[in-house]
Amino acid sequence: MEKMNTWYSATLGDGMWAPTLSAQIDKEFLAAFDKAGKPVDMAVFTRNESEGRLHCEVIAYFSPAAYAVAEAFDAEPCEKPSCAGLGLLAGDPNCWVLFFPDDNL
Repeated sequence: MEKMNTWYSATLGDGMWAPTLSAQIDKEFLAAFDKAGKPVDMAVFTRNESEGRLHCEVIAYFSPAAYAVAEAFDAEPCEKPSCAGLGLLAGDPNCWVLFFPDDNL
């Protein structure tokens, strides 16, 4: 997969651990985001996923432009996430229209 089109994901753990990692990702992202000129295609989303388990895990999804931040958190290449249940952790709110133009938000 080509880095310019590749999404990345990282498991942030359950509800107890996720806020700490989310704050670290947000801090790293904001520095990179400012340095890059705040591009609308640079974003990090999160979603709670349970997949049948008792406790849900929080998964972070990094857009292709957030590659450097994803790498800092050992994120793995993944498919672009579906819009359902996603929340924007960091990035320009206008990115929703860019990444999910077919979803009415």
